[in-house]
Amino acid sequence: MKTTVAIAHILQAEGIEFLSAYPTTPVIEAVSEVGIRPIICRQERVGVDIADGFSRVSNGKPPGVFAMQYGPGAENAFSGIATAFTDAAPLLVLPLGQPGDRDGVAPLFSSVRAYAPITTSIQRLSAPEDVADRMRRAFAALRMGPGGPVMVEIPADVAEAEVDDAIPASYRPVRPVVAAPNPDDVQRAARALLDARHPVLLAGQGVLYAGAGDELMALAELLGVPVATTMAGKSAFPEKHPLALGSVSGVMNEAARHFVQQADLVCGIGTSFTKHIMSMPIPSGVTVVQLTNNPRDIAKDYDVDVAAVGDASLALRQIAAACRELMGGNPSARDGATAAEIERLQRAWLGDWMPKLTSETKPINPYRVIWEFMQRVDPNEAIVTHDSGSPRDQIMPFYQAGGPRTYLGWGKSHGLGTGLGLSIGAKLAAPDKFVVNYMGDAAFGMTGLDIETAVRCKIPILTIVLNNSSMAIEARHLPLSHAKYRTRDIGGDYADMAAAMGAWAERVHEPDDVGPALERARRATEDGRTALLEFITSEEITFSNKNVIS
Repeated sequence: MKTTVAIAHILQAEGIEFLSAYPTTPVIEAVSEVGIRPIICRQERVGVDIADGFSRVSNGKPPGVFAMQYGPGAENAFSGIATAFTDAAPLLVLPLGQPGDRDGVAPLFSSVRAYAPITTSIQRLSAPEDVADRMRRAFAALRMGPGGPVMVEIPADVAEAEVDDAIPASYRPVRPVVAAPNPDDVQRAARALLDARHPVLLAGQGVLYAGAGDELMALAELLGVPVATTMAGKSAFPEKHPLALGSVSGVMNEAARHFVQQADLVCGIGTSFTKHIMSMPIPSGVTVVQLTNNPRDIAKDYDVDVAAVGDASLALRQIAAACRELMGGNPSARDGATAAEIERLQRAWLGDWMPKLTSETKPINPYRVIWEFMQRVDPNEAIVTHDSGSPRDQIMPFYQAGGPRTYLGWGKSHGLGTGLGLSIGAKLAAPDKFVVNYMGDAAFGMTGLDIETAVRCKIPILTIVLNNSSMAIEARHLPLSHAKYRTRDIGGDYADMAAAMGAWAERVHEPDDVGPALERARRATEDGRTALLEFITSEEITFSNKNVIS
């Protein structure tokens, strides 16, 4: 068989059911031959995002896979792979490569050289007989590595070469293994948690990939300790739980701000503690405990007082057991006081925001759209994601995610338009969920034509476009140029565009029609239709507790 067919058989053995791809590569025909469904998108970046969204919802079991041609196809995928790398999303990328006699010839593009800085593992399939070894290494890196894109470049001549049928037939899927932390480190972490007066647990996406939600909840309830999540970890802890603070980043609710500001210990689980424009700074003088499966993350951006390396699920179980032993069967001294304080702060904060959340002004206030959505959708039945800019900053503090993978948070690299591909991939991984992507009109301009991909491939997601005809979040960056040349102005009738591509679509101007329109859109997705709601909104630039922790 051809090398690409051998790859397809290996993908099938690893449980792969979907391949996103664009525009052409022999891998598409090969996977079709073995019964793997190709999802042909409109641009490479969105194809990467589809694989990324699939992996986030499937926990990488199996991972999403994207394939593209060499040259411009490989070049155009760069921004999507960079976003996945910064968020440590495990996905497999299979670019076609230049034939062997053209590899390294300037100025021809080489994926192996260009993508090395933004992949966690990268290989070139130099000979057909190496296909099983290269693919095994790739899946081992995906299942047991630090997280992030894994790439195998397939030279065009090797792709068409013949390979012995016995090679893929003998391939055995990679079984992941996990490691537990050093028991001494566990004891130090447990003692630090019990000695702290105002500890906060901070859950990153490592909790999600480890499937450690139950263990996190058990530790929080044992100690009566509040739990916040990073932006990428949002939904690792159910946000309607009495001990939930919600997500913390460049924006957060008042309970999150208060508890992080007063914390004397922050225990990060499954988080790299990476400092970036949207991260929450840890206050100075705070004891820092870090539990991670990647030793390279320890003490990278903060002085760490206690560190442990290992799987988040195993680490949390060990720490809970150590805490019980140290507590000697006594209940937590915090009892219900923490939950009561969270509830009080949340109620007061929501009261302050209620004029915006229930605003009757026209154009529609975007917070009204978020509030109406929250009143009508059970977060456990949905998967929600934001896009960069205002939609992210407006929805994250307010929306209360349900259980694990009911919200896809992202944004270290802030690639406008990423949310659309993520939502398509999420729906492929969880077809029974109501999958919703919030994006601004600037984000729609980047990737909006892939609404047609969802329509054509019968993937019934809902895209909510908050259209204020402006790059409102950039107001403070472009005051002079905007005053003279209207540099922030953008526009379009996005509902009409979506309808022209075959989607169910509505444009909404009236605040009182926000809720009913959301109901109509959900029914459309339940009928199997891709849907888009365009809300004509104001240039709202007020955000909750932005950059208030130091």
